[in-house]
Amino acid sequence: MADKREQWSSKIGFILSSAGAAIGLGAIWKFPYVAGMNGGAAFFLLFILFTVLIGLPMLISEFIIGRGAKREAVTAYRTLAPKSGWNKLGMLGVVGCFLLLTFYCVVGGWVLIYTILSVIGKVIDTGVNYGQLFGHVTSSPSITLLGLALYLLINIIVLTFGIKNGIEKASTYMMPLLFIFFIVLVIRSLTLDGAMEGVRFFLKPDFSSITSDGILYALGQSFFALAVGFSCMVTYSSYLGKDVSIPSSASSVVVMNIFVSLLAGLAIFPAVFALGLEPTEGPGLLFVVLPTVFSQIPFGELFLSLFLLLFLFATLTSSFSLLEIIVSAFTDGRNRSRKSVSWISGIAVFVAGIPAALSMGGPLSDIVIFGKNIFDATDFLVSNILLPLGNFFIAIFIIYKMDRSLVEQQFRLANTYSPALYSIWTFLMKWIVPIVIIIVYLHTLGLF
Repeated sequence: MADKREQWSSKIGFILSSAGAAIGLGAIWKFPYVAGMNGGAAFFLLFILFTVLIGLPMLISEFIIGRGAKREAVTAYRTLAPKSGWNKLGMLGVVGCFLLLTFYCVVGGWVLIYTILSVIGKVIDTGVNYGQLFGHVTSSPSITLLGLALYLLINIIVLTFGIKNGIEKASTYMMPLLFIFFIVLVIRSLTLDGAMEGVRFFLKPDFSSITSDGILYALGQSFFALAVGFSCMVTYSSYLGKDVSIPSSASSVVVMNIFVSLLAGLAIFPAVFALGLEPTEGPGLLFVVLPTVFSQIPFGELFLSLFLLLFLFATLTSSFSLLEIIVSAFTDGRNRSRKSVSWISGIAVFVAGIPAALSMGGPLSDIVIFGKNIFDATDFLVSNILLPLGNFFIAIFIIYKMDRSLVEQQFRLANTYSPALYSIWTFLMKWIVPIVIIIVYLHTLGLF
């Protein structure tokens, strides 16, 4: 049966789809505002360090597990470690992705609503307060729920077409266009008066500004940005052929992710300082800065519409991977319709996402969980509790439970790298990755 599974049609299709899974809200929306609230350049350097030393080895690990088992997340662990409880790690991924989607798709709905408003010329206007506009969009129950429903509808439709004709085809067109328009935005942002102060904030580190919480967020961001920890990439790589190098593909995804984070910072922070805004604006940072920047240039509404459309593409390619792990868990190797499961999963996410959608200034905004609203509390639970936990157990699994000969075979398959790279990866996964995760996790729980 494994031989009959659908596969990516090409290496570039897999890389772009994996990059699309990683490059979305994490790199474009979340990174700028988290970096802005945690020291700018110092946070960015910590993020790069964690991404290379922790995120990249973890991404390679998920690729190895997925292609080694040729099964989606839950069945992959059961296949590689039969008669054990390790399949619960795949279940953690399914539950984690579901929780992540409950607030991720809310933001995706905001992007979709902003895209629609911009296309019809309702965003950029003389005298508009973009902060108030964002507050109106996020606090209106009808607008947020409509955005959430429409956004999930797009996800459901794409997933019903499968891997090659759905996810891969969409990602192949969406990702290159995103890079092009991001570079256009960076060029415009850097030419604003006063932009260099923002560049210094983002690229000249002041380590006195970083806190222990900032270190925690940097690690969480490296996991969130690469979509590792919930076995999404286990599912994606289960469709991968033997002619693709896992270290090479993983490195390409990491480089693209860091590059997009760099572009996001260079697009946002110069504009923030040039226009007299605060880098600590929070989740609304992108939605306030982008319209302000584009309002300064000719045909600004057109360029804003195009960029928001491509931002929406990047957001969608990430949510495809999150919803795919849920859909594949209930369809792979089972006599169930992908179309039916996609619809059921999408509707379930919509219902579960309603509390988060209504907590950002809406009727549920007064509900507080450990000092956070429902949206922020779910984000913290996923990014800073469940993701590190998932990464820790994946690290333990691939080093101590998975067959070593299979691990090495998958690592070196179609690989042009030096064999020494395998030893470096093994060392990082055995000693560095779990120890760093434990230290940061204990700090999260207030025990360190």
